Amino acid sequence: MTENLDFLGQLDPDDPKQASQQIANKLRAAILTRRLEPGDKLPSQPDLAARYGVARETVKRALELLRAERLIVTRQGSGAFVRAQTQRAVELRPHIEASFERPHVTIDFAGFSGETLRDALAEALDKVRVGRLAPETIAVRVLISDMTAPMALPARAETQSDDPAVRERAERITRRAADGIIDQVAELGDLGLIRSTTVEVRMHRASPLFKLYILNGEEVFYGFYPVVERTVSIKGEPMAIYDLMGKDVPLFHYAVTDDDASHGTQFVEASRQWFDSVWSTIAYRYDG
Repeated sequence: MTENLDFLGQLDPDDPKQASQQIANKLRAAILTRRLEPGDKLPSQPDLAARYGVARETVKRALELLRAERLIVTRQGSGAFVRAQTQRAVELRPHIEASFERPHVTIDFAGFSGETLRDALAEALDKVRVGRLAPETIAVRVLISDMTAPMALPARAETQSDDPAVRERAERITRRAADGIIDQVAELGDLGLIRSTTVEVRMHRASPLFKLYILNGEEVFYGFYPVVERTVSIKGEPMAIYDLMGKDVPLFHYAVTDDDASHGTQFVEASRQWFDSVWSTIAYRYDG
């Protein structure tokens, strides 16, 4: 964040709008003009209160207005941040890296294969290897569909039904991603770089229709898999299938805030409850 905060201006005593509205307007202008970039941390509530000569509650009301407009997110113990405005899969990477700044890292994933998670984790784990990140523990849980069981998706387009050959292809993709996550996290533990590393993978028999990432129990990224018809090679022959496309789909970001009734807090809590409910009931161990 820019150190010189003069661009935030001062309050106008002749303006009939309340001080909280004026402060919200100045911060909103800074965000929309990119003086505050996506991901930037806003000045603290005490700093803003001192700058504008108002009570901290006035600043809090201003931030509530911006949060309601989905321009900022607030994180417990960390402050307020400008919300990422390009919410696509590539934006997951810096958030995963940021999650490794905590001493205890937890990542839960539910979806099709976990390829995006595997690739994003690889970059963060590389920084652990060279000492740029140093968490004490890492715990990853992966919840994926069991492609050995009949599925509605992916499916053969011609018959619009389950096809064992299509599932075999999907199973190779999911196993490659799951095994990659297991191996790269376990390696850090084997090298003694992390005090404790655990990766658990469980499977279920429901078709994957969305992807869900829960970072440190405080942030959620959620996106839908669009179903597309495309031709792939199966056993050396072209076949049209209905496939799930996960790369570059929009990911919607929710974060826990200081307000238990906020939309972000409720969505994160509901996501955690959903994940735990599936994990502890219909999911079963992955035998890699």
